[in-house]
Amino acid sequence: MRVHLTVNGERRQADDVWEGESLLYLLRERLGLPGSKNACEQGECGSCSVYLDGEVVCACLVAAGQAVGREVVTVEGLADGADLHPVQQAFLDAGAVQCGFCTPGLLVTVHDLLARDAAPEDAEIREALAGNLCRCTGYEKILDAVRDAAGRLA
Repeated sequence: MRVHLTVNGERRQADDVWEGESLLYLLRERLGLPGSKNACEQGECGSCSVYLDGEVVCACLVAAGQAVGREVVTVEGLADGADLHPVQQAFLDAGAVQCGFCTPGLLVTVHDLLARDAAPEDAEIREALAGNLCRCTGYEKILDAVRDAAGRLA
């Protein structure tokens, strides 16, 4: 099947997509956008989080065919060209990036959180990040990054 969709503001097409193929596979392998990570393939870890028509989803759980004609924004699409989004910069500055496997999903999730709530309390941050698993950190630097990003966006 042929899939047409908009990814990070650009119309894209992929050919020979098989019906069981995930949006994550389409993004990474067919469209060359490796930012979203393939970790659990069960929607449990959040490392493949992307926006689909403005809503955060686990790309591993969305069939590529479900994205036909829709808009996808990946972690790569958060930046403005070479300029990192304030959420991305805050993660770097806070040292919230270790192995980096969970980072793309965390960035998309935090971007979404701060778009909905400009000044979340720690409990709200923790709840928003509950679907994103990190094996390397104790989450404190991630929380610091979210607080910093909120301040940058205020």
